[in-house]
Amino acid sequence: MATPKKGRSASAQSKPGRSLALILIAIVALTGGMFASGHTKPRLGIDLAGGTSITLRAVPEAGNESAINKTNMDTAVSIMERRVNGLGVSEAEVQTQGRDNIVVNIPKGTNSEQARKQVGTTAKLYFRPVIATDISGGKGADSPSPSPTGNPSDQPSGKASDKPEATDKNSASPSATPTTQGRAVTEGLKADATPSASASDKPGTSPSPSASGGTAEADAKALQAKYAKLDCTDTKTRSTVGDGVKASQPTLACGKNSSGQWQKYILGPAEVDGTDVDKAQAVLNTQTGAGWTVTMDFTDAGAKKFGDITGKLAQNQPPQNQFAIVLDGDVVSDPSVKQALTGGNAEISGNFNQQSAQELSNMLSYGALPLTFKVDSMTTVTAALGGDQLQAGLIAGAIGLALVVIYLLAYYRGLSFVAILSLLVSAALTYTLMALLGPAIGFALNLPAVCGAIVAIGITADSFIVYFERVRDEIREGRTLRPAVERAWPRARRTILVSDFVSFLAAAVLFIVTVGKVRGFAFTLGLTTLLDVVVVFLFTKPLLTLLARRTFFASGHKWSGLDPKSLGAQPPLRRTRRPSAPVDTKEA
Repeated sequence: MATPKKGRSASAQSKPGRSLALILIAIVALTGGMFASGHTKPRLGIDLAGGTSITLRAVPEAGNESAINKTNMDTAVSIMERRVNGLGVSEAEVQTQGRDNIVVNIPKGTNSEQARKQVGTTAKLYFRPVIATDISGGKGADSPSPSPTGNPSDQPSGKASDKPEATDKNSASPSATPTTQGRAVTEGLKADATPSASASDKPGTSPSPSASGGTAEADAKALQAKYAKLDCTDTKTRSTVGDGVKASQPTLACGKNSSGQWQKYILGPAEVDGTDVDKAQAVLNTQTGAGWTVTMDFTDAGAKKFGDITGKLAQNQPPQNQFAIVLDGDVVSDPSVKQALTGGNAEISGNFNQQSAQELSNMLSYGALPLTFKVDSMTTVTAALGGDQLQAGLIAGAIGLALVVIYLLAYYRGLSFVAILSLLVSAALTYTLMALLGPAIGFALNLPAVCGAIVAIGITADSFIVYFERVRDEIREGRTLRPAVERAWPRARRTILVSDFVSFLAAAVLFIVTVGKVRGFAFTLGLTTLLDVVVVFLFTKPLLTLLARRTFFASGHKWSGLDPKSLGAQPPLRRTRRPSAPVDTKEA
């Protein structure tokens, strides 16, 4: 059994070049992938790259002040975080501050502008039937009234095929023939309007049918008059549309059509809200050639509501066969319906590209918040302060690295060459992985992450020192360098693995139990700890095996760091022969 073990050991010693070639190939592949992807630098967090900091304040509804509680605030934080991260924005921070404030920090970068819009868009999501719609060109009261019949040719929003269309995503729905003509705007509002509160709130009285009908007609005419004067191109006017309107009441709204023009709407009471949507996602439909579409899955209750409203809308002429998806008073989409969609899911198709489809699906998935929020402040964070701190941190890291190198040169001399090369290999692997992990998983480098990388220098250097000291111990016991390198490795390997496991476990626990920027420190610490194991196993040990064959190190040169005399080596232990039995001279 001893002979095969010796053969395996000799084979392992004679082929360290394989390990060095493997790690060299890994570095070349990672570097090539970095340049091929165009991401040659790590993505930076808000403290280094700058960005936007938004403070949102929860506003209680009348008579429901108790809604502002920890449960609802935590739910709102979770939804906002998923909404922002759904756009691919990395390192965004969403956290509560005090009892009724939420602070959102969005770093500058890809999709940060869309994220700012969606974070500020914090109202609940509603599906409302469209009663009337028209281009809002800022003509005020002189703007033409919408066509009562909803003739597609009278719609200024473009061709009928440009309008998004909702269908059952699991079947190709045929076009349904309208059975009734579209209602006039006033009649549609009368049918959907609720009785005036002034009549019903009086004790001991109830509104008569005629009074209720008269009130509804008056409200409908008032709303239509506001609609005629509504100018959605005016930012101030647009921001106040729908304020104070309940979900059960008709309302006005604004939204952009496929041509990018502002369009105004009269919408009926909400039939479905955002909590009824279970899941929504953007899908590239290549089978039917529809391009990018948005699929929706509803909850059980939402499926029934959606089936009922689409069944009613499918019988109407445009635009009253459309439902508007309204988020914070803005119409984000207004698909038309050709048949009742009762399967619990639907697909919205139209002139979507990948970005617009993902934005709509993100709003549908994460649009329902348990509270209403107002933007208290929105400030732009510059990278100047973070840049100064980064510079100070890098200077401190450079000083620490220089001290480590000086110590290695003074104490280990020639062995320091192995340590310095190992540190450079570890740095190359860390940098390329950070650059590639930015677009891959949204990793962004912030100040705590930089601190984690600096701490990792000590962890990596500690692994080299453990191995070097084991080798020197073997030389002190009288062994030559080549067997000392191999005999020291199993002992050093166990110590290195235990030490790195403890560091990685601490980083993993820290990553799980913390939030915000501290997770960047934990992630970097864990990543560099894993890389330390890779570098020690595939580079440091094989390189030392090769150097042990060189005369400079094998002979124990005084500048090699392995001089037996300076290490206080003991002469090799030799077995003493047992004395032979005495011989009887007489018998001889």
